[in-house]
Amino acid sequence: MVLYTSPFPNSFLSVLHSFSWGLIFPCYWLADRLVASFVPTTYEKRQRADDPCYFHALCIIITTPIYLALLVASLPFALIGFLLWSPLQSARRPYIYSRLEDKNHANGATLLTEWKAAGNGKSFCFGSANVCLLPDSLARFNNVFNTQARAKEIGRRIRNGASRPQIKIYIDSPTNTSISAASFSSLVSPQGGDSTNRTVNAGIKRTTSMEYKGDNSGSNNSEDSREDKGGAGEPNEGEENTCIVRINGEDNGHMSDTETDTVNGQAHASGPAEPSLEGDAEISKTPNHKQKEGDSGSLDSYSASRESLVKVRVGDGTVDQSTVNNKLLYKASIMKKTSVRKKKHTDETFDHEISAFFPANLDFLCLQEVFDKRAAEKLKEQLHHYFEYILYDVGVYSCHGCCSFKFVNSGLLFASRYPVMDAAYHCYPNGRGMDSLASKGALFLKVQVGSTPQDQRIVGYISCTHLQAIAGDTTVRCEQLDMLQDWLSEFRKSTSSSSTANPEELVAFDVICGDLNFDNCSSDDKLEQQHSLFTHYKDPCRIGPGEDKPWAIGTLLDPEGLYDEEVCSPDNLQKVLESEEGRKGYLVYPTSKNHSSSQKGRKASLKGNGRRIDYMLYTEEGLYLEWKVEVEEFSFITQLAGLTDHLPVAMRLMVSTGEDDP
Repeated sequence: MVLYTSPFPNSFLSVLHSFSWGLIFPCYWLADRLVASFVPTTYEKRQRADDPCYFHALCIIITTPIYLALLVASLPFALIGFLLWSPLQSARRPYIYSRLEDKNHANGATLLTEWKAAGNGKSFCFGSANVCLLPDSLARFNNVFNTQARAKEIGRRIRNGASRPQIKIYIDSPTNTSISAASFSSLVSPQGGDSTNRTVNAGIKRTTSMEYKGDNSGSNNSEDSREDKGGAGEPNEGEENTCIVRINGEDNGHMSDTETDTVNGQAHASGPAEPSLEGDAEISKTPNHKQKEGDSGSLDSYSASRESLVKVRVGDGTVDQSTVNNKLLYKASIMKKTSVRKKKHTDETFDHEISAFFPANLDFLCLQEVFDKRAAEKLKEQLHHYFEYILYDVGVYSCHGCCSFKFVNSGLLFASRYPVMDAAYHCYPNGRGMDSLASKGALFLKVQVGSTPQDQRIVGYISCTHLQAIAGDTTVRCEQLDMLQDWLSEFRKSTSSSSTANPEELVAFDVICGDLNFDNCSSDDKLEQQHSLFTHYKDPCRIGPGEDKPWAIGTLLDPEGLYDEEVCSPDNLQKVLESEEGRKGYLVYPTSKNHSSSQKGRKASLKGNGRRIDYMLYTEEGLYLEWKVEVEEFSFITQLAGLTDHLPVAMRLMVSTGEDDP
């Protein structure tokens, strides 16, 4: 299948489309600014409360007539542009595929060779987030604003989090049963590839704080180095850059002063650090992007998350463990008095946490609500510093392909470090209300993640979707889940080039990511909870219909509290969500007739851990029979605090192939 690198099949249609949109855009922009001026966010309300001269009210009185006059003057041009724009959408392609042009930073092909060296398997990391990048006037109804600046900052935080260096510290202290929360940074036991040794029994894993200015080099850090294969053990694939520090002692798992000084003294970089991207003036004006002391969200502060582990680059070639430990490229501050807590739910087979960072070595990213086209371009530019392959502007416009008129696209965006082989998009035809104005649907992708020594392609399937949002539309969402399964089955059949007798491709994983707009605990969502999708796909956070695992938390934040001091930074939000009382104050909970509509004042009556409407699902059906897929880690991420009203989620899957490749 040919991937579409431009929205139209020829340059003439592209020029005509640009011309028509140029006629529409002034009217669109003026209307957006006019509505936005009357929809303040809670942050703006607090600022204006301190304004004794009512300066903002005066500005609105002056600017409103100007906006209205210009809006009326631009309407004739917008009408002409619309008459040209609308019929052009019948020739528009359903997405734009973008591949990084800089060959120095493009290394997706290199990743494909890693599978042959993996031996007994390889891990893959998936992330999903609803980023609320609507036109500014509409975004304000979710209590977020400054869409263009937010898009740039969201992209910067994601790729900085995914490409950050990482240090793993294992503290061998059999007498100490306390550990800090599991982290994506502590995936691999230092005892080797044996999956039974990935648990805490191999030693206490403790996270640390660090100083880190961000990696803006535009390269995938995971390709810059390789671990020693003959040291203390062979880490799982995907952990190539990990520096493993073994700490032995009886001091309750803490490092000695001498050891701490030794680590602190090794803060030597291999070369001059490239300066991190600085926010423009527009960003500095918004609370979403102010970096305070201790705010590690964009990795530009000197104090990073207390629960974050950082990878360290080491040179290519064979090095022993002691050499790696003595060549830390970034200063690690080992906190002697770090607060620790008992690890709960020890019967769980995989690690789980609330993390202030996106996981290092993030392989695939699925985003929802990237509706604004200008914001999508800014977001894509930032993500291309880490992801080589991106599909954006996904969806249809006008009346093409769906039953009702579509004013905006689907809002879906997909980014990958691995080559995309095929892609397909389908629009849900049964959207209702405001949702019917967007071409919400499902994006299906086939990616190549490796090859066997017999040159068989190893592929994976990823689906990204966003379902009907209006509460009470249970039937609509169930119909969309039915269509999602049917379309995915058709996509797999149409893109498969294998037969049972002579497989040319081996399927390693099949994952569904997205905002499904229902949770697994609300009594109003019982139909969705019992849908057949959950008989074929597994939800790592779910026990069964109506019951989540105790550690799972809601992913929908209370919009009214986005700018509170307690949660306005990734570190602060992480700390708040780790406590039950904090979750009750800042997460949206299932509605009930017995509860008042206000989130505040009803904390005592709230049950559960909030509405979890963002999902990561995987299946073991339809994969290569001799391989086993299991979850290694699941994470709720706070790195986008203040930028969106959703918590991103991430999941790492381990594809175990046995000792030898097939």
